[in-house]
Parts: sequence; structure tokens; C-alpha cells
Amino acid sequence: MKYQNCAGAMQASDDTYDIDTGLRLSDANINPATGLATDYLNRFNEAIMLLDMLSNCPEFRADFLAWKPMSYREHFRASRFKTRELAIAAYDSADPDLRNSLDTLAVTMTIVLEATRAAMDTDRRPETVVALAENAVGWLKPLIARAGAIINGESDGTRALTPQAVVDGLMKRG
Repeated sequence: MKYQNCAGAMQASDDTYDIDTGLRLSDANINPATGLATDYLNRFNEAIMLLDMLSNCPEFRADFLAWKPMSYREHFRASRFKTRELAIAAYDSADPDLRNSLDTLAVTMTIVLEATRAAMDTDRRPETVVALAENAVGWLKPLIARAGAIINGESDGTRALTPQAVVDGLMKRG
């Protein structure tokens, strides 16, 4: 996704970046208004995709169990993203409230994924694995949507669930 209307986004962010930087960010698929890139969400989308496929393809369980969490910076340092250094610098310069909201959502999604992975790591019946996967996907999809809204400047993240609230909700469902 290439971000459009960089000049308008730059004005909206109180000239945090100059126009050239805004264009460079946009060309690198980094939202110039927030300084954040949706590429980071691919890390979580991959895990969600594997969970979604477990009901029909139980052989993907090993792939899901191999999934490892990474912070925003770790993700870009390890990626082949051509402008990874720009992505990290933009993240470091992003509004701390937006960055904290995204980080909180990432930690929350990681907690859900790690709890699901731990539950699946023992010898489970296929129907148990599928139920765990479906439950996790039900929690993760809204969280990934919120994270995308923050990255795309559509939300300030003030209504994001805390990791503890998600864990509490998971315990009530179980």
C-alpha cells in the first residue's frame, strides 16, 4: 500500500517531517502522518493465517508452533524491507502515544499467540487444536484491525485493550 496525499498528511502532522521526507516515507510504504508501516502487521497476519488453516490443514501446526514474536524494531532489522532503516527511524520519531498504542496491541497479540502456542504445544486432539485456533483468531482479527487503524492514522489508539484485559477475557471464555 503506497500512502497518498503526502502533502496533506504532512500538514496534518504539524510539519514533523519535511515534504521530501514525507515522499520518501510514502514511497517506502510508511504512513507519513504516523511514521508507522503496516509491514509490521505481516508478522501477526502470518500467524493468523496459519491458525485459520489448521482446521483443514493440521500439518500447519508445526509452522504455527515455530512462530516467534518480534518487536517493531526487531521485525524491520530482520526483514528484507529495502528501507528498513527508514522504517525504524520513522518509528522512533513517531508520536509516542501512537507508538505506545501500537506496541500495546502488539504485546497483546503476542500474548494471545504465545498462550495459544503453549496450549497447542502439548499432544492435543485435532478438535482441541482447531478450537484453540478459532478462539485465538476471534481475538486477534479485531486487534490487528485496531493496529492497522493506528498505523494508517484512522485511530489514536485510546480504546485499545490492555494485554491484561485480553487475558482476562480469554480466561472467561475458556
